[in-house]
Amino acid sequence: MKCTLRREGVPCAWRAGATLAATLLLLCPAHAAPGAHGPGGEHLDAPGAAVSASGLARLPDGSVNLPKNAQRRMGIRTLVAPESEAAATIELPGRVVIDPNAGGRVQAAYGGRVEAGPNGLPVVGQTVKRGQMLASVRHHPEPFALGNQSAQLAELRGQRTLAEQRVQRLEGLEGTVPRKEIEAARADAQSLQQREASIGRSLDAREVLVAPISGVIARADVLAGQVVEPRELLFEVVDPSRMLVEATTADPGLLGRIGSAKLQGTPHARLELLGAARVLRDGVLPLSFALRGDGSALPLAIGQPVTLIVALNERTRGFVLPAQAVVRNPANEPVVWIKSGAERFIPQPVQFRALDAHTVVVTQGLGADNRVVVQGAPLIAQIR
Repeated sequence: MKCTLRREGVPCAWRAGATLAATLLLLCPAHAAPGAHGPGGEHLDAPGAAVSASGLARLPDGSVNLPKNAQRRMGIRTLVAPESEAAATIELPGRVVIDPNAGGRVQAAYGGRVEAGPNGLPVVGQTVKRGQMLASVRHHPEPFALGNQSAQLAELRGQRTLAEQRVQRLEGLEGTVPRKEIEAARADAQSLQQREASIGRSLDAREVLVAPISGVIARADVLAGQVVEPRELLFEVVDPSRMLVEATTADPGLLGRIGSAKLQGTPHARLELLGAARVLRDGVLPLSFALRGDGSALPLAIGQPVTLIVALNERTRGFVLPAQAVVRNPANEPVVWIKSGAERFIPQPVQFRALDAHTVVVTQGLGADNRVVVQGAPLIAQIR
C-alpha cells in the first residue's frame, strides 16, 4: 500500500500518527492544565468547577449554577423589592410567666395527709372550675397535743352534763327560782356544748383544697396518702388563654420608644405592653406584656423562653423581604441569593432586622435592581 499524502521532508508514518492524534483530541473531553484560568479569572482546574450531569453545581466563586428545569422543581421564586421605609425593630429575650389575675396556686395551710376527693385527684392538663374540690388534707396533731385535747374534751363533756342536769332542776322549780338563774344556767350549758363541739372538730380536722380559678392544672405534686408540710405547693392552675411575657432590656429609655411587639415563631399571638419596672433586676429592666390569642389556647408553656420582636416609633429605610429569603452561609453570615443570569445565583452578605414572624428588612447589602430569591433560598444554599 502506498501513501498518497506526501510532504517534502516528512515521512509517511509520522503524518499518519499526527492525523490519529488530532482525531483523538476531538473525541476525548478537554482537561484544563494545572493553573489554567477562564475568561473571568476563575481556576478551571479547581475542585467543583465541573458541572454535574443534572446541571447543578457550586462554582469556584461561590455562585450556583441552577438550570431552568431544576428551578421549577425546587419552586424558586424571585422578586425585585423596592426600597421603602419600615419601623425600626429590635429583638428582646423574654419568658412566659403566669398572669396573677388568671392563675393560682393551691397550698396546704397546716399540713397533714392527702385524701382524694369524690372525683379522685386531678392530673396535669385536666380542666377545672373555680371552687371545684381538688383534694383534702387531714390534719394529724402531735401525740402530746392530741392527749391534751382529748383530756380537755373529756372534762368539757363532764361539765356539760352537770350543766344540763342543773338546767333541768331549775326548770322544774320554775316560779320559785328567779328567772335570771334559769337563763344563766342555760347559757352556761350552751357554752360548754359549743366548746366541746369545737375541740371535737379539731381532733378530726380536714382542710378542703379547692381550685382558685377556672383553668387547667399546670402542676400536681400529690398522691393519695402523701404527708405534706404547711405552705407546701400542691397544685398550680393557669388559664392558657391569658398569660404574660416578661422581657428584659438594658436600656431604661426603651419604654417610651416601643410602638408594638410580636412573638417570633407565634404570629397569631398578640402582645400588649403593660409597663416596665423602675428598678433594675440583675442589671436589666423587666418589661411586662399581656399575651392575647384568638380565644383558643396558645402553643406556649409557663417558663418557656421566647424572643420578642419590638417595633419602635423610629423609621428605617431598607428592602422588605420574606424571612425565608435570608439564609446562613458556611461562615454563619446572613446572605440572600441574587439572580444574576438565567441560571446563575450569587450569594450576597446582608444586614437585616426582623419586622415580624414572617418578614425582615434588609438595611445593607442590596441594591434597587437586585432580583432576590424569596422562595427556595434554603434549597439553593444546600447545593455543593
